[in-house]
Amino acid sequence: MPHPAFSDEVNRNIAQSEIEGGVCLDKLSEGAVLQVETQHHWYTIVNRSGGDALISGHPNYCPEPVPVRIAGSTWGGFMLKLRYIGRGMHVEFCHPTYHTITTSRVVESGPRLERTSPALNGA
Repeated sequence: MPHPAFSDEVNRNIAQSEIEGGVCLDKLSEGAVLQVETQHHWYTIVNRSGGDALISGHPNYCPEPVPVRIAGSTWGGFMLKLRYIGRGMHVEFCHPTYHTITTSRVVESGPRLERTSPALNGA
């Protein structure tokens, strides 16, 4: 149902995020590994719970796993879907050195948000 306090654009974005799908980090076990493809990079995210994660995949910001806090996903504005990684959205995370980083759009092509074995993390 559209929310009466939100604009038509915001309500459309919320509905589209439900159609596109994604992953709520709070529903993943600690150590779960996600492979996330954006328009420009492939990221590996290891869930540490409560929005904390290890992320790698960007040649400048995180070529090796870096502990970050994943805020969630955005459509490019100020509205954020908390601790959620959604197709067609931008992932926003807090980096210990570079502070807030927003990725390019998460690619919609096929089931690219894949949960893989925690054994890949060495857990």
